[in-house]
Order: sequence, then structure tokens, then C-alpha cells
Amino acid sequence: MIITLKDGSQKDYEQSMSVYDIAKDISEGLARAACAGEVDGEVVDLRTIVDKDCALNILTFNDEAGKAAYRHTTSHVLAEAVKRLYPDAKLAIGPSIESGFYYDFDCESFSREALDKIEAEMKKIIKEGHEIKRFTLPREEAIQFMKERNEPYKVELIEDLPEGSEISFYDQGGFVDLCAGPHLMSTKGIKAFKLTSSSMAYWRGDSNKARLQRIYGTAYNKKDDLKAHLERMEDAKRRDHNRLGREMELFTTVDVVGQGLPLFTPKGTKMIMKLQRWIEDLEDNEWGYVRTRTPLMAKSDLYKISGHWDHYKDGMFVLGDEEKDKEVFALRPMTCPFQYYVYKNTQKSYRDLPYRMGETSTLFRAEDSGEMHGLTRVRQFTISEGHLVIRPDQAEEELKSCLDLAYYVLDTLGLADDVTFRLSKWDPNNKKKYLGDDNYWESTQNALREVLKEKNLPFTEAEGEAAFYGPKIDIQAKNVYGKEDTMITIQLDCAIAENFDMTYIDQNGDKVRPYIIHRTSLGCYERTLAWLIEKYAGKFPTWLCPEQVRILPISDKFKDYAEQVLSQLKAAGIRASVDSRSEKIGYKIRQSRLEKVPYMLVVGAKEQEEGSVSVRSRFLGDEGSKNLDEFIAAIKKEIDTKEIRKVEVEE
Repeated sequence: MIITLKDGSQKDYEQSMSVYDIAKDISEGLARAACAGEVDGEVVDLRTIVDKDCALNILTFNDEAGKAAYRHTTSHVLAEAVKRLYPDAKLAIGPSIESGFYYDFDCESFSREALDKIEAEMKKIIKEGHEIKRFTLPREEAIQFMKERNEPYKVELIEDLPEGSEISFYDQGGFVDLCAGPHLMSTKGIKAFKLTSSSMAYWRGDSNKARLQRIYGTAYNKKDDLKAHLERMEDAKRRDHNRLGREMELFTTVDVVGQGLPLFTPKGTKMIMKLQRWIEDLEDNEWGYVRTRTPLMAKSDLYKISGHWDHYKDGMFVLGDEEKDKEVFALRPMTCPFQYYVYKNTQKSYRDLPYRMGETSTLFRAEDSGEMHGLTRVRQFTISEGHLVIRPDQAEEELKSCLDLAYYVLDTLGLADDVTFRLSKWDPNNKKKYLGDDNYWESTQNALREVLKEKNLPFTEAEGEAAFYGPKIDIQAKNVYGKEDTMITIQLDCAIAENFDMTYIDQNGDKVRPYIIHRTSLGCYERTLAWLIEKYAGKFPTWLCPEQVRILPISDKFKDYAEQVLSQLKAAGIRASVDSRSEKIGYKIRQSRLEKVPYMLVVGAKEQEEGSVSVRSRFLGDEGSKNLDEFIAAIKKEIDTKEIRKVEVEE
């Protein structure tokens, strides 16, 4: 058989061989580094026998699939260590994930001390260097095999597989786990790992099923890489918006109010207001939008017309019972059906299009309790929502314009380099979920694809992520822990105008259906604030800061001058305050830095006499004495241009 390697070279073997043996034949070093194989594009176990001509790639830790096999092996070592220390623990699942791995157990919760103890046991298992062997059993024998080991979750997983299936297991020195693989050849191949945290998790992600204990960890093939990762994780904890936002008194949550319903404090509210006013003025004054204001709820009749009742009802807060009540209402999960009736209020002609409607929309979605997190996943949120009613010939230009607006917003916020683009398509295997036929989806998806290509934006494609009425361009970003969320979306909808009998009069005097673009320019304000907190670690650009300047009188004698300075700053539209406490100036400066105020103005006898201020900033530290008018002019320019100055002074 002829084996074609990644570099194009070929190896000729007379007999079948395992992937591992081929790697060993190529080089001993490659075999030691090997984590898995890839045969004709399919990831396989190192133990897989190759018995025909194929293309073979030996995967190491540098390959994503190799990294996954390495970390999945570590999760099995974790499971064995837990079973050694807690024999009554029941095994659930233990996959590799982007940042490492986890394993779920049915047992008592794990403290940090328990995790340290488990880590020590894992090191023993790795040092023992057990060979990892794969074997299979027929489905019925596999079920009995796991029943004898009293592993009910494994039994359930096997029972879900089709009858007649061959079930694979991996044995590492007597510890056996149900697994499809792939895995390393030996536990000794694991060089560096760390258990990072533990939490509660539901079996199969269902809150109605058993509560399990999940242990998270990560693994690397080099200790230095593990150390660097852990340092990044410490920085992530420092930046985590859910912690930092509360510390900075931007928002809070209260159990009696409800999960996923954040309360914004004056500081957080000020930031949201600043963003909202900026976006509204930007859209209306520079991008040709008209502004609407529509209800927060509607009768079920509206959502039945739009299709949301059939396609999205489970994600809505429904008020009433269809079987008992004459009228049933629901809080709105999106604004589009409402804005359609704004459009229909008067008959439009082809000359009136595009008709761009913008609204700062508060929406409600019945997110699962297990999905709630800080400001990134909430049940009530506000977005910069917009719907563009367009002629078909305007689709390309308007889609590009929506992308340009989104990029301008991201660039102004300093976030443009942190995003990726995704073409979210329908799932052709689940057609009942969507409006339209194959041709509709092929044409609309291709229209978005071409726009992305023409804008030279690299993008990925994802099936099953489209809205039920049309495909989307999703602008994605990751939080500090690597979890990806959709920040901005642009959707092309050529179908739903029919449901609402939306028309315009064309050049021939005929009534025809328009297309609709659903889009956001900033996206969700709550999620964006979370993103900004983590991006800047709370040290926001000055124009966004809830407090831009703090005036620090050296002693009580200079409070009056401090108030004069405050009055002039406020007259110039600068958000400022006076720290009039009877504290030492050094303490006041440190406190201001901890609260991430961008500018501190120290005032004493010299400043009062000269009409100046002594400027300290987080950008340059001590910037020296400046005339007050000069300082106001400089900071006004920084705010008006939304400049993002580099932070150079550490707290």
C-alpha cells in the first residue's frame, strides 16, 4: 500500500500497519509526539490499522485534533483519579473542549483542596505510565459490562446507540471507560496539566435531570505553555466583567428580582445612555434612519402572522393561557413585526426605498437558567435594532452599508480587531424549522456570501445558525475565557413580507413585495458593556467613562477652588466630581486609580493662584501643571473624537 504524507512524500508498505507504527517508521520523535492520525481527512486513533492506499497526516499537539486527543486522554486520567479517591462516584462524560477538558461526576462537590488531592493522584497515574488499550464489545454486552461496574450514566449512553452497534472502550491499567477516542498510547504522554475549577452541571444539560459535579482542567505538552495559559487565566479572572463590573459598581443582580435581570447602577446606566445616544444620533443623522417606538408586548395574533409563535414560542414569555383566556399576550423577543406595521402605515413607492427604521428595543427571551451569565446572557436586554425595507435591486448595496456601519461602530469602540465573521445558514436536514424552499435558501445565502467576499472579510460558514426566515452574517467575539458570542447580526429576509402583506408601488404602478434586512449596529447594549469591561479591564476610553475627571483638593482650604473647577468642567459637558474627604492626597490618588478614573486634578495654593490644575492621568501619570482652560480644551477634543489613548500607568 502507498501512504501519501502531508508534505506530499510517499511511503510504500507491503503489509497493513497502525498509524502509530507508521509514525514510528517515519521517525521516533514523531511517534513520541503523535496524538492521533488523520486518514483521508478523517481523524482516527493511533491504533487504527491502515490497510490500503491513503493520505495520512500524523497529528501532534500543534494540531487542533491532536490537542483534543491529548486533553481527552487527560480527562480519562482525571476520571481514574476520582474513582480511586471516591469509589462511589459515578462517571458521566468527559470531553475535550477548546480551553482544555472537563469531566462530570455524580458525587459530592469538590473543594479546591479536593482538586489538589485529585491532581496529586493524577500525577501518580501518569508516572505509572499505563499503556492505553482500545477494545470493543457488541451493544448488549457493553450495556451489561457497564451495569456490572455500576455506571448508570454510561449504560444510558450505550442504550441510546442503535442496536447492533459495536461499542468502543479504552483501558488504562485496569481503569476502563466508554469512549470513541482517539487517545494517546500511554498515560505517560501527558506532560503538564492543571485542574482549574469545579462547578455544578446538569446531566445532558437538562435542568430536569440529575445534578452533577463538573471538574474543569487544561493540559499542555510543555510546562512553559501551561504556565503561560494559567497566567492568561488569571488575567481573565481579573478582567471578568461579572466580577469587575460589580466591583466598579456598574451593575448588580438580586435574587428576588430574578436571574438574567441585571440592575444598572448610576455609573453603568450612564455608560449605556452614552452608547445609546451615540448610536441613535449616528443612525439618524449620518446613516439615513428614521426612529420608531413600539410596544413591549403584543397579542399572540401578531406572532402567529410573523411565524414566531410556531418557530420561537418556547423562547418567549407568554402572558395568559390560550385555552382559558380570550386574549393571550407575549413580551416581544424581537421588534421586526412591530416595525412592519410602522412601514405599512402609509403606502410606499419604489422612490421611498430603502426605508430604514431604527429603534432602541428592549426585548425579552426565556433563556434557560443554566445559560445565564452576567451581562452576556440575560432575559431582558436592549439592542440597537433596525429593519431596512428595500427593493431587491438595493440588497447588495444596503447589506454592504450595514457592514460598514457595524465596522465603524466596532472601530470607534476599539473592538474591530477582536471579531470574526460567520455566515449562518439553514439546516437542510431540518427544513420544517424554516420558511422557504431550497432555492430560496441557496439564493439568499449566496447573496450574503458574495457581500462578505466583496468586502474581503474572512468568514466561516455554520449550518443551523440561521433565523427561521433567512440567513445571517454574524459578527462574533470571544469573552476572556474563550467563549464565543454573537455581538452584531445582519440578516437577509426575502420571505416574511408575504406574511404581513407588505408592498411598495414599483415603476410600473404595480404592488410588489420588498426584501427586508434585519440588523443591529451595536448589538445588545448589555453584552457590549460586558465586552468593553473585559477588553479594557475597566479602563474605558475617556468618552465612555461614567466619571471622567476627579478633582482632589490638597486640603479643606481649597474645596471652594475645587468646586469652581468642577463648575467649569460640567459647563463644558465633562463628567466630574470632587473628592472632598479629609484624607491625604496620596490616598485620594490611589483610590481614584483603583476606581479607574482617567484624570485626576490635584489643586492647592499654587493652582488656585494660577487658575491651573495639576494633572495626573492613567495614560502618562504625572502630566504636570496645566492651565484649566487648556486642560478642558484637550479633554474635550479627546471626548469629542472618541480617542482611545494608550494606558501606560499601572494601578
